[in-house]
Amino acid sequence: MVQDSPGVADEIVLERAVREARVLLTFDRDYGSLLYQRGLSAPWGIVYFRSVPSSLEEPAEYLLALLERSELSLLGMFTVAEHDRVRQRPLPGTR
Repeated sequence: MVQDSPGVADEIVLERAVREARVLLTFDRDYGSLLYQRGLSAPWGIVYFRSVPSSLEEPAEYLLALLERSELSLLGMFTVAEHDRVRQRPLPGTR
């Protein structure tokens, strides 16, 4: 999505993810404050990769591993993905 418009504001990216019913994948921690503090609308889900990847393939491989875990759902959740753990909390308005 950002590849379409590099440098676009986080609020615009978030609005587009909501409008297009997407799960947002990001390395940017600002989305948590946009949702939980400023009250902007939430997309279907957010996955925040908190670690710096060691390769270009690593985020995709990590995402595939997350999707294979039957106890996790990315929909309706703010997922913080770190190398050694995964934390989730419901997105605002999805409880």
